[in-house]
Amino acid sequence: MTVRRKNWFTAMGVLFIVVGAIAVVRDLFIFGPDFVVDFFTSPEITSEKISATMFGIGGFLIILGLRGVSYEE
Repeated sequence: MTVRRKNWFTAMGVLFIVVGAIAVVRDLFIFGPDFVVDFFTSPEITSEKISATMFGIGGFLIILGLRGVSYEE
């Protein structure tokens, strides 16, 4: 009998995506879409670029969590 256990990869992936989305939505409300696009395309390291990296890391963790490792008991 195979048992599918809970994994922390999916939970951490969702957490990374939520935290990244909060930063982008906050800046959209404060600065507006034009400035947020400028922050994404500027050469400096900004919170929007870090949020985009967090989306990537979160997606990678979700894929790792959902790849379907089963344990025999």
